[in-house]
Amino acid sequence: MAAERMPWWAWTWPVVAWVTLLTVLLMGMGGLMAAAAGAVLVATVFAAVYHAEVVAHRTGEPFGTLVLAVAVTVIEVALIVSLMIAAPGEKAGLARNTVFSGVMIVMNGVVGLCLLWGGARHHEQGFTIHGASAALAILVALTTLTLVLPNVATSEIGPLFSTWQLVFAGAASLVLYGAFVFIQTVRHRDYFLPVESDNEDAHAPPPSNRAAAVSAGMLLVALVAVVALAKALSPTLEAGLDRLGMPEAVLGIVIAAVVLLPECVAALRAAQANRLQTSLNLALGSALAAIGLTIPAVAAVSILLGQPLELGLGEKDRLLLALTLLIGVITLGTGRTTVLQGAVHLVIFAAFLFFAVVP
Repeated sequence: MAAERMPWWAWTWPVVAWVTLLTVLLMGMGGLMAAAAGAVLVATVFAAVYHAEVVAHRTGEPFGTLVLAVAVTVIEVALIVSLMIAAPGEKAGLARNTVFSGVMIVMNGVVGLCLLWGGARHHEQGFTIHGASAALAILVALTTLTLVLPNVATSEIGPLFSTWQLVFAGAASLVLYGAFVFIQTVRHRDYFLPVESDNEDAHAPPPSNRAAAVSAGMLLVALVAVVALAKALSPTLEAGLDRLGMPEAVLGIVIAAVVLLPECVAALRAAQANRLQTSLNLALGSALAAIGLTIPAVAAVSILLGQPLELGLGEKDRLLLALTLLIGVITLGTGRTTVLQGAVHLVIFAAFLFFAVVP
């Protein structure tokens, strides 16, 4: 990241993504084109994350992980909103499924892999408990207010908020996420600073202002290309899932997985380098951003366009969410982790995937 010379793939894949998008618009989406577009999309996401990491390295921690989390969430929000607008009636539960999938992937899949991998290499790893506790407190409040409360609200029948309840949920999400960002970057920044390590990357000199500015521009180009390609691929993906007989919730898992894949790789690299604090900043920050920024955006679209929006989780998903939050509080409540905690989170993640496919 500190190198002034940009690697070839960091600018090549966004350009290829735009060429692929133009080709799809002119020739349509066939089977071979869909496979190529999918590969280009994933590669462009990694390029976008590279540029986000360059900007992040220039700004420093904990701003760096915040930049990456927000960049990834922008991709998710834009994709969900575009799909909602394209098929309002059919995509009423897409935001809920994607947000819930993102929380489960991050809190169980990403955190579990980081704890297992880091624990296998370093036996025991430490982090600042105050930062993790603050993030978990916000996460519990956000998930309860936006994904659980709609089921017991009485103004609407089913997992729905009324218009004013939806306004409150969106505003509350922004307030809670804003409070977390304030604590993370201003008032208690030291809670989120990584523990010093001997890893060379952690002490590498930051890139110049010019390199950071170029990466900021390329990041914007890559993000727009990712959203456009994902939107073009969504009909093919839905048709494939229908042929396989997959439940509708699987589409949300796929969207969340594609968006969070590069962030997972970044978190794993940090855990491997014995920088668990950075891994947790990435994981918990992305989970909070996924709710705190996505819910207000989809709520605004739902209200302005009069589209239905289902946010309440089913009984099975509420139970899995409660288990995830409970284990998260226990795991991150001591300031030290081993492979055991990683194994527990990964088993819960496996249960989430299994019961999503076999409801």
